[in-house]
Amino acid sequence: MSTRGDRLRRVAAALVAATAAFALGLQYGLLVAAKRETTGIALATLEFLSYFTILSNLMVAVVATAAVAGRPARLLGEGVRGAVAVYIGVTGLIYVTVLAALWQPTGWQHVADTLLHAVVPLAYLAWWACSRPRGGLRLAHVARWLAWPAVYLVLVLARGAWLGAYPYPFIDVGVLGAGRAALNALAVTGVFLVVGLVVFGLDRLRARAAG
Repeated sequence: MSTRGDRLRRVAAALVAATAAFALGLQYGLLVAAKRETTGIALATLEFLSYFTILSNLMVAVVATAAVAGRPARLLGEGVRGAVAVYIGVTGLIYVTVLAALWQPTGWQHVADTLLHAVVPLAYLAWWACSRPRGGLRLAHVARWLAWPAVYLVLVLARGAWLGAYPYPFIDVGVLGAGRAALNALAVTGVFLVVGLVVFGLDRLRARAAG
């Protein structure tokens, strides 16, 4: 029988999933509206999916929805939930420390940006902190979590070489050159590693606090 705590966590997961889905839908609609007459819907969709922000928010929506439904179990494993905590955490951190100063969105774009880069990351991390089970993460998980950012980097660099456009200025090879872009990518990899270690440490603290 579900406990009151389990029911509250499921409600929280539903709110996280709904917020992420709304933010993603809003951002997609804004991007398509802006690009429909220039690049077209297909390339606008490709651009939409080229942002790590979008992909990490999609992961949040999928995992939180799985938590509401109670399946599939693989999506609720500690390693997967921890990975999403890392990815969405880095999304918010990089935006606040690097990207937010580069532009000042207004109107609905400001709403979408706030949801994708602040509200969803904080909501997911709060849900993850209260979720169960706890204490199952290992240092090996931290290493595995670096695989997806590495794959993402290869994909966006290939896309950039093809289209001449990069989703983030710190990996824009055309502007920065390959060497500087590589150093920036290495620095971001370090951020993923540090955040992964933090998530690992927090999981250990959660386990101790739960007894």
